[in-house]
Amino acid sequence: MTRRDDIRNIAIIAHVDHGKTTLVDGFLEAGKLVEGEHEEAMLDSNPLERERGITILAKNISIKHRGIKINLIDTPGHADFGGEVERVLKMADGVLLLVDAAEGPMPQTKFVLSKALALKLKPIVIVNKIDRPDARPKDVVSLVYDLFIDLGADDGQIAFPVLYASGRNRISGKTPDKLEKTLAPILDTMLEAVPGPEVEPDKPLQVMVTNFQYDEFVGRIAIGRIVAGTVRRRMPVAVVGMRKQGVRQAQVKQLHVFEGLGRAEKESAEAGDIVAIVGIEGVEIGDTICDVDHPNPLPAIAIDEPTVSMIFLVNDSPFAGREGEYVTSRQIADRLERAAEADVALRMEPGPSPEQFKVSGRGVLHLGIL
Repeated sequence: MTRRDDIRNIAIIAHVDHGKTTLVDGFLEAGKLVEGEHEEAMLDSNPLERERGITILAKNISIKHRGIKINLIDTPGHADFGGEVERVLKMADGVLLLVDAAEGPMPQTKFVLSKALALKLKPIVIVNKIDRPDARPKDVVSLVYDLFIDLGADDGQIAFPVLYASGRNRISGKTPDKLEKTLAPILDTMLEAVPGPEVEPDKPLQVMVTNFQYDEFVGRIAIGRIVAGTVRRRMPVAVVGMRKQGVRQAQVKQLHVFEGLGRAEKESAEAGDIVAIVGIEGVEIGDTICDVDHPNPLPAIAIDEPTVSMIFLVNDSPFAGREGEYVTSRQIADRLERAAEADVALRMEPGPSPEQFKVSGRGVLHLGIL
């Protein structure tokens, strides 16, 4: 195993409304990726996210600081989207744990932090919204220490660095009474405290698909971290399914890495990089993209069981509204199947009758976005 020093893969975890996405917007400004003030959080681009004011879908961006590339993974902050959090943590080597300077760590913070600590990720704690009149930074840090101990963190994880910040005002520092008018102290700490990814560049290719995007021109775009080997454009690969058994052949038609808010096409990428691969038809979350001569899958992604179920059916009541082209059970089934493919924490089963479908998820909000 060798370690790459030119890259950092870091996830950001926090409770709802603790200022996570606003802080990430500040990192984008620091990396000269956006300019000036903007009303909407750059990462919350999905209409449902803007409407509800929370992060639902995990996203990837990258910035450069002191010549080192930092891949930032913005993760959901609500327990109902824990399935999204669990799988994207697989791409990270460290986490920024963001807590409100007044509210302290919340139940969802505990849930996600337990997942990160179990994966042995290196934590950095940021006490955000330090400018609140009711801020109590010392108490909050003590509560975070207690939380780490309760969750069984090891000695290295408990010795986490603490920074204080106001994402909205773009200020940060290592003590609450000496803040700089920049977020550079946080970026510096990311490079110093979080190690580069441990990789096996000389071994056969292995990429764990932890997310995907859909493009109407090229179809599904598989997103994941290269665990071993090198992937190249036009390279033949083997795909080992997590839910669909067996090995199938495919070809990498396009290869992208994340740069800023978008993606940049590359000829090749090495172990440790987070990549987007075009050309793998029918790819699903949890699949392993392997060397064609060595189809060795990575360990499957473990996802907690659903807790809430709903029955979906065509609305045929007198208040159903005007008829449209998308009111048949077949259209409902297609929509639910697409949602289940994109979200490993969502399950779809036949309902009590052929016209009904049972969908299980992690909570009411999780199912409500359908």
